[in-house]
Amino acid sequence: MLDDLDDIHPLFHGAPKSTEFKKLRKRIVQNVRQATDDFGMIERDARWLVCLSGGKDSYTLLAVLYELKWRGLLPVDILACNLDQGQPGFPSTVLPKFLEDMGVPHRIEYQDTYSIVVDKVPQGRTYCALCSRLRRGNLYRIAREEGCSAVVLGHHRDDILETFFMNLFHGSRLATMPPKLVNEDGDLFVYRPLAYVAEADCEKFAKSMNYPIIPCDLCGSQDGLQRMQVKGMLDQWEKNAPGRRQKMFRALMNTRPSHLLDPALFDFKGLEIGERKQNNSNDIPDLR
Repeated sequence: MLDDLDDIHPLFHGAPKSTEFKKLRKRIVQNVRQATDDFGMIERDARWLVCLSGGKDSYTLLAVLYELKWRGLLPVDILACNLDQGQPGFPSTVLPKFLEDMGVPHRIEYQDTYSIVVDKVPQGRTYCALCSRLRRGNLYRIAREEGCSAVVLGHHRDDILETFFMNLFHGSRLATMPPKLVNEDGDLFVYRPLAYVAEADCEKFAKSMNYPIIPCDLCGSQDGLQRMQVKGMLDQWEKNAPGRRQKMFRALMNTRPSHLLDPALFDFKGLEIGERKQNNSNDIPDLR
């Protein structure tokens, strides 16, 4: 790793010297590099709009992308961006000061989406869907204005897994947030380089670096969120069987359309005897 203060980006100045932290940092960097390779995120000389909320995940994302760039493994231009959504009490000076101190090129945009969300969402309903939609629309606009080809988000492995179960339980579909997609207008990529990184690793990293964490007081202040219920369920499963989260995440990368029930995904009507061997025990679903 780049442990010499003269050789690393200011985002890593003051990093703990412990073996535990060095292993954590190495693991996160390797996970991000693997995700960018696996999902074909890197276009040489592209410009990325890296979205920074002030949470543990986006700080981790920014730091690791800069490490990869510092090591010559990420040949893209990075523009950090924070969208100040007008939430009451939001510490609007924290991120600009942090980014200036770190020497990170950035853009701070103010758009009062908070008032719109509070006005439009009925009492007792969660803000997340509308808040996310308004935020995403503004980020796409900023990316276009800045000549960026990709909007880069800080969603991690646990976010992806929770979204899968949210869609399963409440949307009646097998879907989640992909590490790479093209927006509806077809002019921007959306990347999630932390796709392989555990939330716990993001939290340990950001806290160890003493980054100025800003909580989300808009949705975080609401009780009974469906996502929090799913998170609690996964936490309990992980407690009962350590490693279960990672196994479930790996399952998202190991789908078998012929063993699901979607005729749009697999041609069941056109399936004929003799097309493939049926005597492989791995092909027989276990219904116990």
